[in-house]
Amino acid sequence: MDIEQRQSDLIDHFVKQASAASNAPALSSVIVDATSHPLLFAFSEILALPNVLQLEATDNKSYLDMLRLFAHGIWSDYKSNADRLPQLAPDQILKLKQLTVLTLAETYKVLPYDQLMQELDVTNVRELEDFLINECMYAGIVRGKLDQLRRCFEVQFAAGRDLRPGQLGNMIQTLSNWLSTSENMLVSIQDKIKWADSMSENDKKHRKDVEEKVEEVKKSLFKADIDFRGHEEEICSESGGVMDFEEERSRPKRRRHPIS
Repeated sequence: MDIEQRQSDLIDHFVKQASAASNAPALSSVIVDATSHPLLFAFSEILALPNVLQLEATDNKSYLDMLRLFAHGIWSDYKSNADRLPQLAPDQILKLKQLTVLTLAETYKVLPYDQLMQELDVTNVRELEDFLINECMYAGIVRGKLDQLRRCFEVQFAAGRDLRPGQLGNMIQTLSNWLSTSENMLVSIQDKIKWADSMSENDKKHRKDVEEKVEEVKKSLFKADIDFRGHEEEICSESGGVMDFEEERSRPKRRRHPIS
């Protein structure tokens, strides 16, 4: 089962549990279970439930804030607000660090080891690489290459996280700009195709004109050759007659002997 289908099934499961929770403590327990689950990395559907949002006005508001943290935040966000949030269990800490890598991988294609160690509170490269391999790549949330020589993680794939507030509008604007650019590019390509077709037709016409002129020149040369040969034959014939006459004049005349 791929990660998208797996996420979808888990989301449906926890949405049903959260919807069925009858009070704030029960709903808080569902939130803890969801944020602790090793295979769940999307929380916006749970966060959008009306009864979950109603936690805002209860003593369990910190659990709603914790769910928002797992939907949009990273490990450093928790450290900055730990005094206002429930204490995280080890599974939740692991999950939040995985989400931190996912957020960075969405933003950058090359993640320096030093940056990752700082964001994850990891003290050495071996621990970092083990975390990236065992907890991130094996989990299917990222794919990439560990470059020990350059001390970085080269991202090839990153699963998407929940959209942050306001992010959808930015995405729509980005897609609209891309669509407009694509349409302008398409018009430009079509114009170039028309120009190329026109040039091709002009080239064909020019080639045809040249071929016709070449044929005309060939015919003219052929006719000139025939006329020249006919004229040459006339000259040779006339020259032959003169030569016969000259030869006749140059012959010695016979002398006639008197009759005795």
